[in-house]
Amino acid sequence: MTIEQSAREERQVRVSKVGDRVFLGLSRGAGVFILVTLAGVALFLFREALPALQADATEFRDSDTFLQYVGPLVVGTVLASVLAVVLAAPLAVAVALYLTHYAPKRLARTFGQFVDLLAAIPSVVFGLWGIAFLAPLLARHVYPVLHENFGWIPLFAGPVVPSGRSMLTAGIVLAVMILPLMTAISREAFSRTPRLHEEASLALGATRWEMIRQAVLPFGRSAVVSGTMLGLGRALGETMAVAMILSPADLFSVNLIGPENPNTIAANIALRFPEAQGLDVNRLLATGLVLFAVTLVVNLVARRIASGGAA
Repeated sequence: MTIEQSAREERQVRVSKVGDRVFLGLSRGAGVFILVTLAGVALFLFREALPALQADATEFRDSDTFLQYVGPLVVGTVLASVLAVVLAAPLAVAVALYLTHYAPKRLARTFGQFVDLLAAIPSVVFGLWGIAFLAPLLARHVYPVLHENFGWIPLFAGPVVPSGRSMLTAGIVLAVMILPLMTAISREAFSRTPRLHEEASLALGATRWEMIRQAVLPFGRSAVVSGTMLGLGRALGETMAVAMILSPADLFSVNLIGPENPNTIAANIALRFPEAQGLDVNRLLATGLVLFAVTLVVNLVARRIASGGAA
């Protein structure tokens, strides 16, 4: 090796080290910025919520304590989000399995793009679709059947809301909105299943479904669970679609097809914030702090599951 070649390699090593330092600094800076932003949001919400948390109930127009005020909102938020996840999770897994193991490649590519396009549709469009199409359809053909056959269950006790704008309608719309996220995560996990595992299962005489049950689903279980948790986090924070569909009331209720439903925290903030004044603003921000904490916990659990799984 000549002296010139040695000097050239030494310069390349120095340039590479400088690039590594710059990249490391940018990465650390981005991570610190995210943490600072998250802490800043939490601190702002806590500071603004503190007056409402310390105030007496008589200082508010409705004379409700904070727990009385936020209780129905938490119930509505959890009910709508869990309902959306229960409806969307099996469909997301089924679509992901079809795209990865059943559909022809060209059809799978095209169909997968259409599913991904659902994520680009604004929530207000989903809300309009829910009001103009889905709600009347459910009110005419689905809700009466549910009430007639399952009215003994509190979920379908009725009376049926004529407009169809109920918690079940909101849950279905939320399910459609979170479907692309859950499908994408499940599809990625299923497509990465080791080919040798699938071939070994088929070589032992398993059918395609048995192979999926023995090799694909166990491999992608953690991804399915984490995708479900991320979908739950998205549903917890959804605002416009729920605000447009529900006719909210300040009460505790699990009736999915009735005319009175508890509102969600995000939708309640969007509806009441423009007209709020004084302590009412602080109380809305306090409910936002509750939603922030719930969403943060859900996403942390999802990240923990995703990082600890095989997929």
